Amino acid sequence: MDNGGFCNNNYHSGSSDDELVDISDVTVNFSEDVPPLDLDYSAGKDTDHNGNYWRPSNSPKLIDLLDDTVPGIGTYEDFNTIDWVREKSKDRDRHREITNKSKHSTVALLFSISDAFSGWLLMLLIGLMSGALAGGIDIAAHWMTDLKEGVCLNGFWFNHEHCCWASNETTFQERDKCPQWKTWAELMVGVSEGSVNVLNHFMYVSWALLFAFLAVILVRAFAPYACGSGIPEIKTILSGFIIRGYLGKWTLIIKTITLVLAVSSGLSLGKEGPLVHVACCCANILCHFFTKYRRNEAKRREVLSAASAVGVSVAFGAPIGGVLFSLEEVSYYFPLKTLWRSFFAALVAAFTLRSINPFGNSRLVLFYVEFHTPWHLLELIPFVLLGIFGGLWGAFFIHANIAWCRLRKNTRLGHYPVIEVLVVTLLTALLAFPIEYTRMSSSELISELFNDCGLLDSSKLCDYSGNSGGTSGSVNATAANGLGARLAGPGLYTAMWQLALALVFKMLITVATFGIKVPSGLFIPSIAVGAIAGRLLGVGMEQLAVHNHERKIFRGWCSPGADCITPGLYAMVGAAACLGGVTRMTVSLVVIMFELTGGLEYIVPLMAATMTSKWVADALSRESIYEAHIRLNGYPFLEAKEEFRHKTLATDVMRPRQSDPPLSVLTQSGMSVEEVERLIADTTYSGFPVVISQQSQRLVGFVLRRDLVISLENARRHQEGVVSVSAVLFTECDPPASPSAPPAVKLHNILDLSPFTVTVHTPMEIVVDIFRKLGLRQCLVIQNGRLLGIITKKDILKHMAQMANRDPESILFN
Repeated sequence: MDNGGFCNNNYHSGSSDDELVDISDVTVNFSEDVPPLDLDYSAGKDTDHNGNYWRPSNSPKLIDLLDDTVPGIGTYEDFNTIDWVREKSKDRDRHREITNKSKHSTVALLFSISDAFSGWLLMLLIGLMSGALAGGIDIAAHWMTDLKEGVCLNGFWFNHEHCCWASNETTFQERDKCPQWKTWAELMVGVSEGSVNVLNHFMYVSWALLFAFLAVILVRAFAPYACGSGIPEIKTILSGFIIRGYLGKWTLIIKTITLVLAVSSGLSLGKEGPLVHVACCCANILCHFFTKYRRNEAKRREVLSAASAVGVSVAFGAPIGGVLFSLEEVSYYFPLKTLWRSFFAALVAAFTLRSINPFGNSRLVLFYVEFHTPWHLLELIPFVLLGIFGGLWGAFFIHANIAWCRLRKNTRLGHYPVIEVLVVTLLTALLAFPIEYTRMSSSELISELFNDCGLLDSSKLCDYSGNSGGTSGSVNATAANGLGARLAGPGLYTAMWQLALALVFKMLITVATFGIKVPSGLFIPSIAVGAIAGRLLGVGMEQLAVHNHERKIFRGWCSPGADCITPGLYAMVGAAACLGGVTRMTVSLVVIMFELTGGLEYIVPLMAATMTSKWVADALSRESIYEAHIRLNGYPFLEAKEEFRHKTLATDVMRPRQSDPPLSVLTQSGMSVEEVERLIADTTYSGFPVVISQQSQRLVGFVLRRDLVISLENARRHQEGVVSVSAVLFTECDPPASPSAPPAVKLHNILDLSPFTVTVHTPMEIVVDIFRKLGLRQCLVIQNGRLLGIITKKDILKHMAQMANRDPESILFN
């Protein structure tokens, strides 16, 4: 091997390859963390940093730009993927330096202790901030939801429930009615019966439209990233993708305000998914106060993983379920240290929310319930049926919602987001008001459906009559045995057909609602659909058991004086099944539902329904709703659950192809500043391989475009004598130069000398595994030490899409 090229080789400019990282069509915004690179490399510069023309000197000087840290080196541009390996290496070096210094100085030792404690302090702050925001959102949303129907005379800031708490005229039969609470018709007309219900309907629709209009206008004007659920983007960011502004302060402020407005408008959406986004915004903002996390993207993503757990913790009052949700659903890199810190942050957030007590019931959620009746073994059959329904609903919803979102994206419908939001809100409000179970908020509906009927319940769902079934001997015998109290009364029959209408309404309207340009979560609508279906099945099973209690199959269930079946349990199981069918969660979902109910004995029914739901949904479609939206938006996300089973090789995927121009490379020596700047100006790639020479193509390393641009600009501005003809060196040795030559720019320290490489014969299944497990941006393809091509994350995603008969051009970013 000829080593002469290491210090002195000439390079002749080559044309660009088709694909390293193309970001030419992406709007770059550096407002959050990184200063812009407003550089013009279309022409050479022959002046020094004072603006004077350079003249040859008799003592050429070799300049190493990284003797001192150059601002901007090691950062990333918008819509790019971070280098996980480099970020983890930087953190190890930083930690090693702190440890070594702490052995020789007391001040350094104290700094080392504070550095180790900073992560726990950050988790504490995230938990406190997220819990406080969640409490405020819950209180405001509850009040504004009731504002659509009326106002409290004792104080307009009281919601309906709080207004009637202090009333002495409230009864158990009509606990939601009190003189202090007035509907809008009572305030305007003075009566609440008859045709004035039309006035209440009008006010309900008007308030809903006002809230929705304010929400969509605020999102469009101040923070476009505040719309939607946020979980697909959070998953993509946690995998290493950069979306500047998505977790910024304006997004946090607008998402918090518009989330209250969107939930209060009555749209079929929830606040649970957006609360994960809110918690991650809090974490990202707080990271800027800690140097360790501000300067390292990989460390910051560990914090964002913990923040995802915090979001679910405050959304459901389920800190353990939140940790498991982060681990199972959203996190890409989740070390054991992050598990502990996630648990601590979720605990602090839950404690903060409990201290605020937003619902006034000493609980973390509105629909906390407790069941006391044990379930029977044969009930696993209807529980599995609910799982099948949940899987079918999940597959249907994903297919229908993605089709609707694709229609919005590819047609003129997407050009009018404000009109779309108002139309969906108008339809929702007009159709929801006449039915009691669609008029109330989704959280109140779920609470009603989960409820286990007691002696003091006045709901239609608890309208049981022992003697209403007829005069037949079997019915009378049932009443005599003490089971007649569970015979359905007229109110229950009315509730059943209203719930059936509500089920159809919720299923259809949720498809059109998820994805509009307001904050919109999917957890609560999915839980509501499943709870309705479960309650319907539960009441049906209950009445079947009551009417046939003497048959052998039911004899062991219905003992005299005891409840046969708990319909509320069926609602809870159905809720878990439908949410599992949409999100494909399993372990975390069961734990969340268990924390909601506080009953260990119901874990088996929840597990049976959740697994059945996942199996059925996976048989119809392998993607969850979040993965489907990631693919729809073209984010570069490598799903760990998706197996690559094709027998292709690295040579089938690498660029350049046979019909492509040669690869754009830099040589380790022999190129001038002008030649490097021309290569940067002529291409849009985010990195360049460095080789010994154009002839040998022996690989030396890889340099990022951003680091190269910043280093050259820094040399132009701050180093004396650097001009267009100055040599650019990626070597440590000093090449021979004439006395009249200008100073060379030495860039050895921005060169990655150990880029990941594979051979042309490496199977693609191994390459995909390497990209997934190491979080690579790119991988170089070599043969006997010679550079042949490059494989980027985008190339792999395009190849996988092509193998799955999908459009490979749907991958928009890299």
